[in-house]
Amino acid sequence: MLGRWAVAMVRWRLAVLVGWAALAAAGTLANAHLATSLSTSLSVPSTSSATAGALLASKFGEGPEGTFTVVLPSRAPSRRAFNRFNNVLVAAAQSLPGGKAVAAEGSAVVLYGDISTPLDLQRAAGLTPGLRASLARLRAARAEVTGLPALQYDITPVLAADLHRGEAFAVVIALVLLLALLGPSPSALVPLAVAFATTSTVLGAVWVLAHLVQVVLYVPNVVGLLGLGLAVDYSLLLTRRFREELPLAPTVTQAVSTTLGTAGRAVVVSGTAVTIGLAALFAVPVPFVRSLGLAGLLVPLASMASGLTLQPALLSLASGRRRRGSRPPGGPVGHWDRVARLTVSHPLGCAVAALGVLVAALVPLGWLSLTPGSVEAIPAQMPSARGLAVLRQGAGPGVITPLDVVIDSGGNGRAASPAMGTATVRLADSLTDQPDVFAVAIGNRPPYVDPTGRYRQVVIIERSDFGAPASQALVNELRRILVPAARFPPSARAYVGGAAAQGADFLSRTYGALPWVICIVVAGVFLVLAAALRSALLPLVALSLDALTAGAATGVAVALSHWGIGHQVFGTYHVPQLEGWVPIFLGALLFGIGTDYQVFFLTRMREAWDQGSSPRQAIVEGLSRSGPVVSGAALVMAGALLGLVNGQVVGLQELGFGLVAGVVLDATVVRGALMPAFMALLGGRSWWPSHPASVTRPTPGVFSEAGPGAALPRP
Repeated sequence: MLGRWAVAMVRWRLAVLVGWAALAAAGTLANAHLATSLSTSLSVPSTSSATAGALLASKFGEGPEGTFTVVLPSRAPSRRAFNRFNNVLVAAAQSLPGGKAVAAEGSAVVLYGDISTPLDLQRAAGLTPGLRASLARLRAARAEVTGLPALQYDITPVLAADLHRGEAFAVVIALVLLLALLGPSPSALVPLAVAFATTSTVLGAVWVLAHLVQVVLYVPNVVGLLGLGLAVDYSLLLTRRFREELPLAPTVTQAVSTTLGTAGRAVVVSGTAVTIGLAALFAVPVPFVRSLGLAGLLVPLASMASGLTLQPALLSLASGRRRRGSRPPGGPVGHWDRVARLTVSHPLGCAVAALGVLVAALVPLGWLSLTPGSVEAIPAQMPSARGLAVLRQGAGPGVITPLDVVIDSGGNGRAASPAMGTATVRLADSLTDQPDVFAVAIGNRPPYVDPTGRYRQVVIIERSDFGAPASQALVNELRRILVPAARFPPSARAYVGGAAAQGADFLSRTYGALPWVICIVVAGVFLVLAAALRSALLPLVALSLDALTAGAATGVAVALSHWGIGHQVFGTYHVPQLEGWVPIFLGALLFGIGTDYQVFFLTRMREAWDQGSSPRQAIVEGLSRSGPVVSGAALVMAGALLGLVNGQVVGLQELGFGLVAGVVLDATVVRGALMPAFMALLGGRSWWPSHPASVTRPTPGVFSEAGPGAALPRP
């Protein structure tokens, strides 16, 4: 079927090329306007923090994600300076839709105050330049604007610069490796052309999605660099196989047809597995994680589409002239042939050594700690970061992300009742005894009571960053103990909101859905591999190895981030916790990418097995033929993903560490040693319950170094 499809793509190649050129152009144009449609909101629907946020926006005119903090460095500010700063806040607030100034505060080194809006994070971020211009007009040019909206606005160009730098680095690495693997020929440029068309198309599709659902600000970086690596991987596999088939085929079209019928099938299986891994993130009821999964799964889908349409058209144009019957490139010689023979000769020793490497990489998981996010590790050159640094020094990190307890008294006017007032004071008194609480603000008038008199709020300033363990512990203490102990009237309902509460709900919902994610990935990938390989045992081995790889990659990310190894070697952030979205996204992605390399190897082994090779001969043949392209593809993928490590955003650095480690471990230790060692130990049972298509079996002989066709003893 794929062979006939390839013939059609070659016949209609002009239309195919024009179509992909149009998609790439549209995607490039859309990408230029993508950033303003993205968000970093951690909001989780149908949770206490979401309800509190909605009430703050609708009843108090405040939004936890739409609040700016204005910071003015000032040594020993006078009462006159304090009053003037307060007047500036009030005037600046009038320049924002629904803007409202909260009374200014101060310390010995800084004046600060909030300007709240009822807007969501994405819309509020777009108001940052206007607020800064308003402060300049009010002769407060020294004041810095920070807060979640300003941080998002300032981080957007940083992410764009990181992406451009990462793409440039990845393209250079890819070009060098492609020339080394394919030689100086037009076909060496085909993978890069396919990758450009694929990533541009995906980013255009993300622009469309961003107008329909929430899409995370990190998506362009993840999609751009992952798409480059995956598209080059698939294209390299197809190009390499095409160049093997070209000297043996009567026509170029026939070589393209055979390529898609063999390597093209591997691409479809691999892309489907990656898609399943990312689609499993839809089981997580958190928009942030779902948007990463949704945007991410566009990458394998587009990579498969370009591999099955654009690739045949380009290969038919870049085929060049080659004498029929000449030795095809990439024969089973060299390093991978020696590795394959060593592995099948000493499978138990190789398996133990490979497992030792993975277990060592798993050790740092004992230090794994998760955070929903942090405003601590951010690029220091941003204006909002400068303001945050001054504020942290003068008042503490919790000022920018306060906790809010919103109490619904159950009826208009009841918020000021004696019972509500007593319970509120009781809650405030219990909070002052908490070690992580810096200050508590309550009152019987606005802004602590809404105009209807039904709702009241308690504002809590923490000493810790909103993602720190102490902050998460305070949220849990509030919900489980402190709020119930305050004994609000039976008709009242209390909701704990603010950034810390939002973060706690984010982690709880994300990892509460982890069992479902695992079930979907395991079941989906098993079925895909079982159908492709006609084996029930190999998919189980592959999934076990995927789990080991994902765990080891996360362990490496912990070691590099938490232990500070990455800071010492690469100059990256040294942070105590991984961002909560990283491990689950990393695991889902590595299950798919690991299946990529598994399929590349196993389909070649299956071909040899079906053609009559013994089990060990098939292993040697598969590793020898696929090893160069898999190692090359892994290096291209790692080079692309290093663009994440080289960026300035801590969550993307952590993801980059994990992905690079996972790709390298998977393509070398896992698929290059551990998997073939297991298969050598299992022998023909690896392919159970199927049998080879050919009934002709080689005569058992003595293992030798003569080459892949040498007879090997069947276990």
